[in-house]
Amino acid sequence: MSTVEVRPVNGAKELNDFILFPWDLYRGKESSYDKWVPPLIMDQKHIFSREHSKFFTHADQQEFLAYRDGKIVGRIAAMIDHAYVEYQKKNDGFVGFFECFNDPEAASALFTAAEAYLKERGMERVMGPVNQSTGQILGCMISGFDIPPVVQMPWNPDYFQNLFEHAGYEKEIDLYSYIMSTEMPLSDKIKRVSELARRRNGVEVRPADMRNWDATVEIVRDIWNDAWADNWGFTPWTKEEFKVLAADLKLVMDNDMVFIAYVDGEPAGFAFPVPDVNEIMIKMNGRLFPTGIFKLLLGKSKVKLLRVAAFGVKQKFHNKGIDAAFVYDLYINGSKKGYTGAEFSWILESNFRLTNMLENWGAKNYKSHRIFRKQL
Repeated sequence: MSTVEVRPVNGAKELNDFILFPWDLYRGKESSYDKWVPPLIMDQKHIFSREHSKFFTHADQQEFLAYRDGKIVGRIAAMIDHAYVEYQKKNDGFVGFFECFNDPEAASALFTAAEAYLKERGMERVMGPVNQSTGQILGCMISGFDIPPVVQMPWNPDYFQNLFEHAGYEKEIDLYSYIMSTEMPLSDKIKRVSELARRRNGVEVRPADMRNWDATVEIVRDIWNDAWADNWGFTPWTKEEFKVLAADLKLVMDNDMVFIAYVDGEPAGFAFPVPDVNEIMIKMNGRLFPTGIFKLLLGKSKVKLLRVAAFGVKQKFHNKGIDAAFVYDLYINGSKKGYTGAEFSWILESNFRLTNMLENWGAKNYKSHRIFRKQL
């Protein structure tokens, strides 16, 4: 077999090759994976744009491509998020955007190049796959391969886990996805806890004020940064980055399904589900224009599954039944609007409060993604 060559991405053409490589892997002549959902090419270009992406105001990143006989066979990016390093007080670098044919030699060469980049810049450990920050898309899928991913969740072939482990990586933590279907009636416990939260603890769940969008976004960011402060891998959202995230979600969100909880008038929690537009995007092949935008907007009303990705309660308001009130309102309002289920993802395996709650209320753990680590 010919030798693998790994080169750092340099220039617009190579970056374009990097961005488009997944189409060769998942929809090419040598392989076809019908569960893969092509990302929007326009979004990918923004993610890697040093001028557009706010990530690069506090991070360094280098992309690499692996070649065999002049053909691209894999890609990876090495990242140092200085905001993460400062907040977590750990010299951890990330690898992400990893895609590769089932070629252990090529994968190992990619990891070696990325690790050398991180080590030269003072990192002591590497974790991944993390696509830039721990608030974005992350994790290597290790179960549930027969089901397409929901919006903003990754999908990869089952051999990716072996490629990481072959290169010396071991488990850091698993991320769980839970599914809840409206075919299963709400338990009496959810109803009871939800009612007690409102009556005894002063909890009020209101639809988010979409007319005052900027203020609503800032309320959600403040809650998120408090709710997730002690969780694995967390880095506080900056105003600039969260504004971009919220703007992206606004395009696809269902305004009737976005809720903020208040306790005695103080913002205490939020539930920010979005319709699973991957049901539409899987047919768009990554292109928003000329007709993709219409498929997306017109098809949104036909989507039957919600992804509850943004969900948090300020720490001082834990154990007041706010989680139950959110699940109750999401279930009741979602059923009225024709949704048949919701995925709660991703949930840290160590978040026993939330995993126990979801399992007690009938949700099923049906997919797992893994973050790997390696000492440098």
